[in-house]
Amino acid sequence: MGERKALLILHGKQAANEEVRAAVHARRAAGWELAVRVTWEGGDAARLVKEALAAGYRTLVAGGGDGTLKEVAEAMAKANTDASLVLLPLGTANDFARAAGVPLEPGAALALLDAPPSPIDLGDAEGHLFLNMVTGGFGSRITASTSEDLKKVLGGAAYFLTGLTHFAEVHSAFGRFRGPGFAWEGEFLALGIGNGRQAGGGHPLCPQALADDGLLDLCIIPAPQDVVGTLGTLLSGGILGLETVSVSARLPWVEVEAPEGLDLNLDGEPLESRRLRISARAAALSVHLPSDSPLIGSR
Repeated sequence: MGERKALLILHGKQAANEEVRAAVHARRAAGWELAVRVTWEGGDAARLVKEALAAGYRTLVAGGGDGTLKEVAEAMAKANTDASLVLLPLGTANDFARAAGVPLEPGAALALLDAPPSPIDLGDAEGHLFLNMVTGGFGSRITASTSEDLKKVLGGAAYFLTGLTHFAEVHSAFGRFRGPGFAWEGEFLALGIGNGRQAGGGHPLCPQALADDGLLDLCIIPAPQDVVGTLGTLLSGGILGLETVSVSARLPWVEVEAPEGLDLNLDGEPLESRRLRISARAAALSVHLPSDSPLIGSR
């Protein structure tokens, strides 16, 4: 296989994206042999990764939103390949890409094919791998949608609480957290466990996280006495408000136990559990990132 040969796995919704088409043509004009495959239904991204690796491709490109990037990254890591990945962020949030400094303009993103790859970690929630972050909210009234009313009250912070149906229903649950040299238990509203720094379309939950340190950043939002009254004040301060009250740690693994049950979101993939161990899978994947990427601490 030639050095300048890659395969783009593109989310079906982006098949008619003229910017992407122009970016692919520009890379080809620059000497890259760049093939394109389009997803149609669930499971396609993982299947296309498998086929590309079997065909000998050493560089893959994931084109789509956070879910597509996660799916391709997870499939590559599970294949134990030393092939490398380029991120072409085409979603609405693009949380990992933004934090990593990957350009959102398709031409500039695909130009990272010429950048050297860096080994990065992935998060592992008992076999479910994620590129960016696990976020969680609690109780049977939590849904996967974020209500318009809550968005108006809290702005972008509403996404961090992963979908509270009504502001009056904001409530906490009891949880236990344990990791090396770390233990915390109590009533809490939500949590973020990050390989990346932000979730929910730009809310920086783990602002110091690095993707190459073999660790995950944990952020727990404890429940104040007056949940509803305090929440607006707390989150209107943005990350400064969060940092003043959150419990944070940087750990190779953390066990989360919530007797009421835990509604988690792994880069868009929902997961429910009462007890879960989430760990960092160090140097699980090689990714082409900008030389000044804030998520790479080893440079």
